[in-house]
Amino acid sequence: MELIALKTFEKVAKEGGILAAAKQMNTVQSNVTTRIQRLEEELGVKLFSRKGRGLELTRPGVILLEYAQQILQLERQAGMAVRLADKGAAEIKIGAMESFTATHLPQLLGALRESCPKLKPQVTATTTAELLRAVLEHHIDCAFVGGPISHPDLISVDVMSQELVLVKPKTVAAADNLVLFREGCVYRQKALQWSRDYQNNRYGLSELGTLEGILGCVAQGLGVTLMPRNVVELSIYRNSLTFETLPDEVAVVPTQFIRHRNTPRLKVIEALFDSLRWLPDRAEAV
Repeated sequence: MELIALKTFEKVAKEGGILAAAKQMNTVQSNVTTRIQRLEEELGVKLFSRKGRGLELTRPGVILLEYAQQILQLERQAGMAVRLADKGAAEIKIGAMESFTATHLPQLLGALRESCPKLKPQVTATTTAELLRAVLEHHIDCAFVGGPISHPDLISVDVMSQELVLVKPKTVAAADNLVLFREGCVYRQKALQWSRDYQNNRYGLSELGTLEGILGCVAQGLGVTLMPRNVVELSIYRNSLTFETLPDEVAVVPTQFIRHRNTPRLKVIEALFDSLRWLPDRAEAV
């Protein structure tokens, strides 16, 4: 199996069709079709079946996808390791929650670039659920997520603990509405837990996609939210907000670093940990 065939197969599986995959790979449909056909002939199985106007994986296709993702991840990391050994440029794909991205990731990346000047970090900021899926499917190398996380295919290390607070507008009355991130955010789960256990589910629900968007809406009285204390203190809306402490079972959320158990240990990952001076000693086991 050629790497280009596996890359094409993975892209078709992700995009759900030949045309979309061809656009993503900047090639023509016939090239994509030919590579898939040759791969199917080599393996002696059908990898896709028709579903409406698109394609879906067959059972053999599902199995191959898991191996293809691991092979392609290993190929990319092998190239990274070789280029780093020669002090050349390399990439690392890091994922993080919005809150960690806003408050800690810039300093972390700055320290990382000092130890690896030619490193090219690629950052994905999204929900914990999406980051877990991205690491498990080998789309990113590692991620900072809201915990606790327990998965047989992941190695996780406690990085720090965040304190969630109840955030309200300072000068106007707040509507009975929770302003939260979309599904998959650990802070959203905590907020819904607080509403259920302490507020009899009296709050409605609004969803937004950014930290400042949420805090800006709360500042205008559109509702309340649960957010890490340091995020509120650093917000551009901090003078228009007030916050209250919460019970420990709601307030305490660990931030964890995760990577796939099958991902080879790379020096760049070690350099990443060296940049975290507040990381617990047990992080060395990663």
